[in-house]
Amino acid sequence: MDSTLRRAGGIGIAALLTLGLAACGTPAAEEEAPAAESADGAFPVSIESALGIAEIPAQPERVVTLGQGSAETAIALGTVPVGIESYEWGSDETGYLPWIHEAVTEAGAEPPTQFAGADDIDFEAIIELEPDVILAPWSGVTQEQYDVLTDIAPTVAYPDLPWSTDWDQQIEIIGQALGKPEEAGELIEGIETQFEEAAAANPEFADLTFSYVYNTGPGTLGVFLPDEQRVAMVRGLGLQVDPVVETFPETEGTDSAVIGLENADKLADSDLVFTFYSSPENREEIEAQELYQAIPAVERGSVVAPEDQPFVTASSIINPLTVPWTLERYVPLIEEAAANLDG
Repeated sequence: MDSTLRRAGGIGIAALLTLGLAACGTPAAEEEAPAAESADGAFPVSIESALGIAEIPAQPERVVTLGQGSAETAIALGTVPVGIESYEWGSDETGYLPWIHEAVTEAGAEPPTQFAGADDIDFEAIIELEPDVILAPWSGVTQEQYDVLTDIAPTVAYPDLPWSTDWDQQIEIIGQALGKPEEAGELIEGIETQFEEAAAANPEFADLTFSYVYNTGPGTLGVFLPDEQRVAMVRGLGLQVDPVVETFPETEGTDSAVIGLENADKLADSDLVFTFYSSPENREEIEAQELYQAIPAVERGSVVAPEDQPFVTASSIINPLTVPWTLERYVPLIEEAAANLDG
């Protein structure tokens, strides 16, 4: 994930936790409550993840989020987090991701406190926020980080692998954690309806195949798999994933396949190529590669490669706030790239 993050100070974390700033619970009582109680929004709620079990004793009021997408879903469910992981690469002049800032402003709420995340989670900042729950179902939180976080408050991590939670599953998990499973289901239905309406409004997209690629420097080439969220966003507009993508083996639980630039010719049948670049310099060096330029979609200019950082971020995550923000902006970019198919 591209982000610019400040380093967190680790001094005093253990001492603060020992002094009781971490959330307290009653394990015996929580273990007796069946997880099924969450089906109607009752508490306590028990949510199992790949890193541990979050026992949430009561309706959370102070929510902190890590990773991506959880803040947006919490806001859509009526709970503005008190703290969120910062994501400077996709933020605008407000210092926030624009769709989050717009939603919080519209709700008349206080903007969430932002703190460093990723490899350098600012645990002290989270402690100061006194959260009732920490939501991180689509994140890269490690077991070591989780063990610290769960001493601060019940922490909901990913169900299987980092950064691989399906968008609808993420919404379901957050709805369960906040005691609003029915409302979460309605959010999922709303997103599906928006996709259906967008596809119906652009029927010509149904005839287009695409692959969504990325790079980590010269000589590299990766392809996002069909259920990865940024690919699912494009599919929501009616386009079809190039069948060759289904033949690529997943690489290390990333929802992508690293195929290498030497296999760029495998994308010869993709009508369009979607991608993004980490910087103008990165774009220049990647596009200068002969094998990359030989991809038919690249050669004829049938590439969708937005440079606006907030848009790149929004189009990479499916949630109740990013979908309406992204779909209307995507259509002219796709139309422009598709126009070159006849060129």
